Amino acid sequence: MASNGSVDHPSIAGIRLVLGGNVFGWTIDQDQSFAVLDAFYEAGGRMIDTAEGYSSWVPGNKGGESETIIGAWMESRGNRSEMRIGTKTGMGGPPGALQPEAVASALEGSLERLRTDYVDLYYIHRDDRVTPLDQVVTAFDVPFRAGKVRELGVSNYEPVRLTQLNAAASARGAQPFTVAQPLYNLVARDSYEGALQDLCVAQGIAVLPYYGLAAGFLSGKYERAAQWQDNARASSLDDAAANGGWEILDTLRSIAAEIGAKPSQVALAWVNAQPGIAAPLASSTSPEQLGELVGATAINLSPAQLAQLSERNTALGLQQR
Repeated sequence: MASNGSVDHPSIAGIRLVLGGNVFGWTIDQDQSFAVLDAFYEAGGRMIDTAEGYSSWVPGNKGGESETIIGAWMESRGNRSEMRIGTKTGMGGPPGALQPEAVASALEGSLERLRTDYVDLYYIHRDDRVTPLDQVVTAFDVPFRAGKVRELGVSNYEPVRLTQLNAAASARGAQPFTVAQPLYNLVARDSYEGALQDLCVAQGIAVLPYYGLAAGFLSGKYERAAQWQDNARASSLDDAAANGGWEILDTLRSIAAEIGAKPSQVALAWVNAQPGIAAPLASSTSPEQLGELVGATAINLSPAQLAQLSERNTALGLQQR
């Protein structure tokens, strides 16, 4: 652990916040994305998360739009060496997506779009239960040894499968997977707490959870469901509001008022305070919104405040992305 309570890892740099790149080319265009990226960099942010599949769900998009924007930004700003870029392959989880040939092809595409010759962190986006684990290990170990990938991670992985994956890597003398990216926030805790958290803490696996604000629900900007029905993330917001989500938001607002902060900042500070967490991931669509998120990194909640938030939790199953 670092002196500030964060987790030490080669793919970790800058403030304790990972900027989510899923909105680039989806809810904001390139110019707007550049404005957010500039604000993030100026605030000390150095970690950006993306994936080859972002944002293939948008009509007219084919995937890779987010990587393309990030690559263009880094090239125009000349700051590639300062950044820690994490990207992923296998978003759809199709059978065979993690075969060596498929991974090699996917990585080359990501490198081209990102305008770089390496990625700092390369994730398995979703588990591929068809491809044998020894082949999966080889698929990621080869680019690691070639210098095209600096660190390996998994997203949306069950703890048993992560254990099996790293056992296979160890047996072959291959690079282990040392980063996990589960869905985790105040209204969705089951994917991390318990077996996965125990595994990550015990083995020093850095955790960079996504949906830190539950698709924006925990930002506190919504008072009723009708406000988001035209939002691109409406279904995820509906999930976050269910089963006590509004009660958790009330507690967030109360604590935020006590310490002179925003609900979003308190929500992210709570995530940052949990065992094993290196930094939460959150996306932003404007420099102003980004400023709020950055403010969370300076907040240290008291044990009583952390307990109050944890006790009001209701575990939900938000859609994984």
